[in-house]
Parts: sequence; C-alpha cells; structure tokens
Amino acid sequence: MSDRLLRVNAYTTLDFVDARARGHDFEADAPGVVNVTAPREDPDRVDLQVELDDTGIDALPAHADEVALSPAQARTLAEALESAAVRVEAAQGDADGE
Repeated sequence: MSDRLLRVNAYTTLDFVDARARGHDFEADAPGVVNVTAPREDPDRVDLQVELDDTGIDALPAHADEVALSPAQARTLAEALESAAVRVEAAQGDADGE
C-alpha cells in the first residue's frame, strides 16, 4: 500500500486481509488493513479502522474508514464476529467430511 493512511506495525490487529470496496457503480477487490485500538490516555472509545490498498481501485481515492465504538458496542461486535466464525468453521468442517 503505497499511499497508506493508517500506521501498520507489530501491534496492528490484521495487517493483511482480503477486502472489497463496493459502490453504486463499481466493485473492486484489494488487500487491506484492519486495526482495533483505543486512545492511550484516558480511553473513552474503541476505534475500528479499515483501509484498503487504493492502488487498484480507480473509483476510490485513498482513505481510511474509522468507527468509534463504546465498550458495549465493541463487545456486541466481538460477539457477532465470534458467532459468525463458529458458523463458518462448522460449515467448513461439514464440507471437509468431519
């Protein structure tokens, strides 16, 4: 990602994910970064950050999306992610003949 806006280092949550940008008149796959963080001093929120590599997406300028979550919202999101992961693992297990 040549024009990166998010800092990626050893503490980045997911420094490489398969991602997709979708708009009304375009859809493009690109590698991306997903990070979860909170302010270092006096944390008052959980930040969920997502950035896609814009070099292959002409319809979208370089940008990063960020969602500020309350602790309760972050836990709700974590529970939904866990539930979806269990469902996908179960389906993959069934497909593998387990």
